[in-house]
Amino acid sequence: MLTAEANQRITQVGAGTPMGELMRRYWIPIRPVAQLIDEEVMAVRILGENLVLFRTRNADLGLVGEFCPHRMTQLKYGYPDDFGLRCCYHGWMFDTEGQCIDTPMEAQDSTFKDRIRVKAYPVKEMGGLVWAYMGPKPVPLLPPWDLFVIPNSIRQIGIAELPCNWLQCHENTGDPTHSAYLHGHYFKYILEKESRLNNRAADNPMHTLYGRIKLEKGIESLWANPTSHGMEKGINYSKALGAERDYQSRHSTVIFPFYTQTGGPGQVRQEFQIRVPIDDTNTYHINYGCYIAPDQIKAPQQDVIPWYEVPLFDDKGKPLLDFVLAQDAHAWISQGPVTDRTREHLGRTDVSIIFMRQQFEEQMLLVEDGGEPMNVFRNSKTMPDLIHGGKWDENDASVTGGSSALSSFRSAYHKGYGIDDADRYGPLMLQIIEIMRQTEELANAKTD
Repeated sequence: MLTAEANQRITQVGAGTPMGELMRRYWIPIRPVAQLIDEEVMAVRILGENLVLFRTRNADLGLVGEFCPHRMTQLKYGYPDDFGLRCCYHGWMFDTEGQCIDTPMEAQDSTFKDRIRVKAYPVKEMGGLVWAYMGPKPVPLLPPWDLFVIPNSIRQIGIAELPCNWLQCHENTGDPTHSAYLHGHYFKYILEKESRLNNRAADNPMHTLYGRIKLEKGIESLWANPTSHGMEKGINYSKALGAERDYQSRHSTVIFPFYTQTGGPGQVRQEFQIRVPIDDTNTYHINYGCYIAPDQIKAPQQDVIPWYEVPLFDDKGKPLLDFVLAQDAHAWISQGPVTDRTREHLGRTDVSIIFMRQQFEEQMLLVEDGGEPMNVFRNSKTMPDLIHGGKWDENDASVTGGSSALSSFRSAYHKGYGIDDADRYGPLMLQIIEIMRQTEELANAKTD
């Protein structure tokens, strides 16, 4: 368990808080580019700050403070002009740097506008997302984590706003054993209760719930280690305790500060789950799907990466619980707006949770001491075109192109298993299914 003070340090993200200052050292994804193309001006709340994101008529991006400093009208009601955002009330215009560049109806020779500014943060586009940097200067480089930039891929972006603190979402990645029950036994119970088990999970070897149930058998211990970009963790299994053999498993890659990467080398389907703090009690959850085609298959060209909302409730307001991400999300939400970690009783399966919290504390202390935390990049001459988040990726060249046949339910959407996760709501399912179908045919041809 944590003390109340330690829990506040690791969960609060406002300006001036230890975690808030740490988070402000990173580029943060705040919205899909495709959404901004449609809306042009939108209110956003990130790290406890109310801001306005906009795109000028010249397609430049801006992120500025909430209010016009003239008469304090909200700029979310503004409209884009060629070089900035105009306030709806009197037409004052602010450029992407926050400088007032036009004050209509003031004297033509007035320098009044030159003395007027609003808060503004740098923004960039990468991988179909708008990224903001809200920290001190100098501004670091935007790191090209692999799934945002890998070639010969198609991508779609799932969004869910969750009424809970970001950390209880992110600690999910430090908990490799939860799958056995939440996505195994519980998933089975839900499908049985709704009389859908035989329809949804008739194929015992392939359906995800059966594989996850097996995860609990023969656990000897858990392990967690630091990596260059975050942490790795997994489970040690013992044949003497009931496992099929003695072995060590490795689970999803964790990239500091808020990324989880799922999908093994060679699999078509890769994913980032990104837990962006809206404020202390709300999270902007990004389900970033990247579907990599083998070199022999040409992925469709994407001019715009589409986005979709991940629903967590049905039309009657009942929680959706029949796909993996929804099961996770409702578990996180059920912990309350901010989990009271003073009341926890941690066990042996929480080794990597403890490691993760210690890593956050170490990095917060670095920033408090005037240092620079991990994964802040500044040297453009040494920055690669693509950065793999962990050694799972770095040790296998096949990550640059899908090559495996049916290794899990997430490589078998063409067999009907796309229904088991949030991808089912995405607009690209037909194209993803086709890539997976061709990938399996290619793999089968190599073994013939």
